[in-house]
Amino acid sequence: MAVARVVTFEGVNKDRMEEMDREMREGQPPEGFPAAELVVLHDPETEKSLVIIFFENEDDYRKGDEVLNAMPAGDTPGQRTSVTKYNVATRMSS
Repeated sequence: MAVARVVTFEGVNKDRMEEMDREMREGQPPEGFPAAELVVLHDPETEKSLVIIFFENEDDYRKGDEVLNAMPAGDTPGQRTSVTKYNVATRMSS
C-alpha cells in the first residue's frame, strides 16, 4: 500500500517558493531518498504551503522520513508546522 507524508509550512513567500521550485527541478533528490512522487501546493496570499510525498510502501516512507528529518531547516520552504502520515486510499490520474 502506498503511504503519503503530508507536511504543512507557514511563512512561505512567493519568492521562496519559486526558488525551491527551481532548486528541485535542477537538482537531485537527497542521498538515500527512495523513489517518490512529490506534489507541492502553495497559497501566496497566506504564505502557506502543503507538501505531499507519495511513497510506494512503508519501508520507503521510513527511509524518506529519516532523510527529510535530517535535512537542515534552511532547506525547507518555511517554518514546518506539521508532519502527518497517511495511507493512500485512492490514487488516480486522468
